[in-house]
Order: sequence, then C-alpha cells, then structure tokens
Amino acid sequence: MKAMDRLALHGGQPVRTKPWVSKYMGSEELGDVEKARVLDVLAKKRVFRYLPTGLETSECSALESEYRSFLGTEYALAVNSGTSALICALVACGVGPGDEVIIPAYTWVATAAAVTMVGAIPILCEIDESLTLDPKDMVKRITPRTRAIIAVHMRGISADMDAIMNVAREHGIRVIEDAAQANGGTYKGRMLGSIGDVGCFSLQQSKVITTGEGGMLVTNSEELWQRAVLYHDGAGYQFRFIERKIPAFPGQNYRLTELQAALSLGQLEKMPEILRKTHKNKETIVRGLKGQSKIGLAPVFGTEHDLGLSLVFYVADGTKAQEVVNALNAEGIQAFRVYDGEAKDQHIYINWEFLLAKRDPWGGNYPWSIADSEVEYSKDTCPATLDLLYRAVQVHLNHLVTDEDIDDLLVAVDKVATHLL
Repeated sequence: MKAMDRLALHGGQPVRTKPWVSKYMGSEELGDVEKARVLDVLAKKRVFRYLPTGLETSECSALESEYRSFLGTEYALAVNSGTSALICALVACGVGPGDEVIIPAYTWVATAAAVTMVGAIPILCEIDESLTLDPKDMVKRITPRTRAIIAVHMRGISADMDAIMNVAREHGIRVIEDAAQANGGTYKGRMLGSIGDVGCFSLQQSKVITTGEGGMLVTNSEELWQRAVLYHDGAGYQFRFIERKIPAFPGQNYRLTELQAALSLGQLEKMPEILRKTHKNKETIVRGLKGQSKIGLAPVFGTEHDLGLSLVFYVADGTKAQEVVNALNAEGIQAFRVYDGEAKDQHIYINWEFLLAKRDPWGGNYPWSIADSEVEYSKDTCPATLDLLYRAVQVHLNHLVTDEDIDDLLVAVDKVATHLL
C-alpha cells in the first residue's frame, strides 16, 4: 500500500500516473471472429434480413435464437436500437395516447422519449440508493391511468423486481424491463429482461456487448411478440413466414441489418467471462471499502444484483462530492459527480429539456395536451433523486481492471476520504 501523504491536489505524489481504464466492454473484445462473420455476410451479399428465401439462416434469426437460449424466453426480436425496443415494447403492451407510464427519474433519456413517442405520459418516480426505481415511491405514482411501469436496471444494477412485479400484478399494470445497461445481469437467479412482461436491451457501443447500434426485445407472450414484430416492420415482412394471429396495424421500420447482427453474433458466449471479471472486481472493491466509514455504499453494491460496471459511493453533500472528484482525478483515478447541477447528463430527468417544457417535435405539447390530468415536471418532481445523485461519486469499471488498478483505486479513495471527509 502506498503512503498516505499529502493529496496530489495539494502538491503530494499521486497514487498513479497511467490512464484509468476505458468504460467500454464488449467493443474491447471485437476481433478476428467478428471480422470473419461480417466478411461472410458481405461475401453472401445478403445484408437485408427479409429476403424471400433463407429467413431461418439469417444472421438476425441466429441472434434472436442466441438471446432466447441465453435468457430462457420464448420469443426474441432483433431491432435497430434499445430505444426501438422500448417503443415496440410499449406498443406491444397496448400503451398509447393519454396513458401514463411510470419511469425512474434516473435513466437514459430514451426511456422518457419512447413513452412520449407512443403518445403516453411519463410519470417520474424517485430512485433509491441502489440507483433504481424506488418501489415505495412507485406505489404513490400509480393512478387509474397507469398502463405500464418501466423498470430500469441502471448502471448494471437490478431493480427490486419482486416488489415491482407484486405491485404491478395487483393493479393490472404491465412491466417493461429496460435492461440496456444490464445485459447478462440476474435477479435472484433469474435473467434480467425475462422477469417482466417484456425485456429490452441495447447493443450500442457502451453496453456489455455491442453492434455499434442495435437492440433486442424478449418476451414469453406470443401476442406481445407478434405486436412488437408488426410494429418494428411496417411492411410485415416476417409474417410472410409465420402465421399472424393479430389484426394488422401500421408500424415503423426498426429492423436490424444482417451486418449488425453478424457483428453481435457469438458475443453472448463471451459475456459470462466478461461479467465474471466485472463481478469479481466489484466485490473486491466493495469489500476493500467496507472499512471506510466516511463514504456510503448501497447494500446491493457488489452483490449478485450488481454487474460491477462502475463504482458509485455517496458522501455528505454536493460540495464534498466535488472536492472528492477533484482529488481523485488528481490522484490518477478518473472520477466524476453523477449530478453537479451544470453538466447536461441525459441520464437525469432535470436535463430532459423536452420533458420539462412538455414539447413535441412539431412545436406543440402532445401528448400532455390530451392528458386527463395536469402533469408538471420540475426540480421538485423527484427531489430525493437529485439529492442522492448530487452527492454521488462515480468511477467507471470494466472487465480489464487489474489487481493493480483495484489497489490504486482503494488507496486513492482511502487517501482522499481521510484528508477531505
């Protein structure tokens, strides 16, 4: 262990001078196998999934099969983004104009945008220290207009699905899992995305595995799957090959290409080893910080329900959080405040400009203009969330973190906490 001398911020020797680790995971593992798959698609000259022949041997079909097997679900649908997956899930669940959908106040902006794009009203809900939907506050947000709840497994941490599902079933509300940041995660031994009515995943570059852009929807309901299929492909190509059991309705074009699917094929095989390393790293880090009484860690951190994609800890207030971030950066550990009141991080509801203004793409305020009751958004909508994030410090982790990196991180946090907190 390195000496606890003066902070680097105050002229002392920094804990480390080499760069901190990348925040990327799956894209760090792209190599010859993925290159060969993509080149094979180019050689076949089949880049569109729904050609008249060969549907079952398409790359998209193969990727869906991998997801069904990996998650244990009956159905899967490859789409072109995580946002598309959310929109298709909402349509599949019958969510539409004037309905209310409960979402956490801390999630990527696409969660809120997807709700408004189907004409529904986002109802913001507090998070708790796990960084996921607070079930106690969720209950308070339910009204007769609530049609669905989107449970977001934020930062690779599973939401409290038992509590959420129990309340949803009691009220006859659909549950959509947004597992964009938690691909491969589990909750009490069950795969995330397979617990609610529909599960949604992102394959964007910063996710656990990637196609650059892409997404996946999974469900155990044939009806919900067929509704999602129809909406993701306005031409209804897939129904040339299977029996459509639902009435026709107009859809969009959210299809995934064969090239994107080929890039992601086989990555699920890599995921267990990637996540084994992130789990192990996070467990080691949390165990190493347990004795540091000057910082706060949520009980869920470092458990089965935490993929280990980042380290988050809490300090007394926002001023202290900024001091800690400055000091950690000076020590060679790349850190940042989750919410500082200035940066326009699109994971935090206060920065969703269109939502606060209740503005649609055409200069009006649809869907709020058709709401049965007035819904307002402000800093006071979810104050507990803002307070929690205001004093939260985050450090990116990935599967390439070494024992030396972990040692540096623990020493730096301990050093900074000792001097500043």
